[in-house]
Amino acid sequence: MNFAQFKEIVVAKAQAMGIADYELYYQAEESTSVSAFQHEINQFTASLEGGVCFRCIVGGKMGYASTEAMCEAEAEAIVERAAENASVLEADEPVFLGEGGKTYAAVEDKSYPLPSTEELIAKVLSTQEAIYQADPAVVDGSSTQGISQRSSIAIVNSKGLDLSTEIAMSGLVVEAVVQQGQEKANDYQIKLGALDTLDSEALTKKAAETALRKLGGEVAPTGQYPVIFDSEAMSDLLRTFSSIFSSEAAQKGLSRLSGKEGEVIASEVVTLVDDPFHPENPMPMPFDAEGSPTFQKNIIEKGVLGTLLYNLKTAAVAGRETTGNASKAGYDAPVGIRPFTMYLEGGDLTPEQLQEKAGNGVYINSLGGLHAGANPVTGDFSLQSAGFMIEGGKKTTAVKSFTVAGNFYSLLQNIVAVANNSHLPTAMGMTAFGAPDTLVEGLSVAGK
Repeated sequence: MNFAQFKEIVVAKAQAMGIADYELYYQAEESTSVSAFQHEINQFTASLEGGVCFRCIVGGKMGYASTEAMCEAEAEAIVERAAENASVLEADEPVFLGEGGKTYAAVEDKSYPLPSTEELIAKVLSTQEAIYQADPAVVDGSSTQGISQRSSIAIVNSKGLDLSTEIAMSGLVVEAVVQQGQEKANDYQIKLGALDTLDSEALTKKAAETALRKLGGEVAPTGQYPVIFDSEAMSDLLRTFSSIFSSEAAQKGLSRLSGKEGEVIASEVVTLVDDPFHPENPMPMPFDAEGSPTFQKNIIEKGVLGTLLYNLKTAAVAGRETTGNASKAGYDAPVGIRPFTMYLEGGDLTPEQLQEKAGNGVYINSLGGLHAGANPVTGDFSLQSAGFMIEGGKKTTAVKSFTVAGNFYSLLQNIVAVANNSHLPTAMGMTAFGAPDTLVEGLSVAGK
């Protein structure tokens, strides 16, 4: 039974039971993954996952029920279970369903034919060989993964919503491991697109060259320096602390930005954007998990906090409108909040001019321990780092095995300048983070 047939039975059952307010959410994913290690395929997986979640409001309470079984019996049973769940709830919280009749942005069609399993295997094997050809320092441990994925999402409710979208993508993930003497380093690179358009040689060469730059170097001297985070390191920081911009986190006391909208929270060079339609995001979404229209917004504009990210519930609590950032981790997950493409806008300086502005400091191009060494609630971080010293306005000696420490809330206020090389690291989901090289004052470096 397909979703359209299942939907008809669910709607008929809800109406027969006198349920006036309801929603049916559908999410399915069909994916294939092929991995190579050394010179042969070592892993193959193919999966078809997904299901439906039915929500209904009974007596002012929201009941949930979900299923993976798309059959007539489950279509009726899921309505009964959700209604029963609503009747026994004791929590007295406001509940909301999205309204129909809204206008949605047109999404650019980026579709391309997905590869067959045979094509995926052939591309993975040829790319794996290209890793070994990329540089003599590449050693065993290097790997290649090819992915092919199709995702479908649909929402229908009693308030006029009837939305659906389908997203398909394929791509390569390569890891190059390099060795010089007893020292090893590695680097991952991801590239999405039609397989026949992906340049394996360029992708593997970039991974090998980036891994090689991590070899050698001294321990950075301890001190307090101007620090430049390169675009990928700054993107990693932004990803790690992105939850502070969630209204749900703020309302639960898990973000220090509660009540700060309209106030200066960063330096005037900081403009932070969330854009569902960023051209480098492979999964643009015209609606969120509640069916609200999505749109581009400035979370921070020239240092001023313009808005947190809201869904229907948190917006009602705050007396605001939803920003179209409702999310579900899966078809049966509760509604939360997430950005789509969150990025720090670039400035006018070239990366070289940014280094000149730093004078003497540290350039960081690798951060480790982001889960263990960063606290999104307090904003504190202490992270293993690697990069280069900046001396006389230029990158010089490679440095590694040092710790950079600070507080993300303070970091936002101490951003001196941003370069013009905004970069959005490739992401394989609906959320991506990007940034340019970013110069920050007042951070502590602990090394030798």
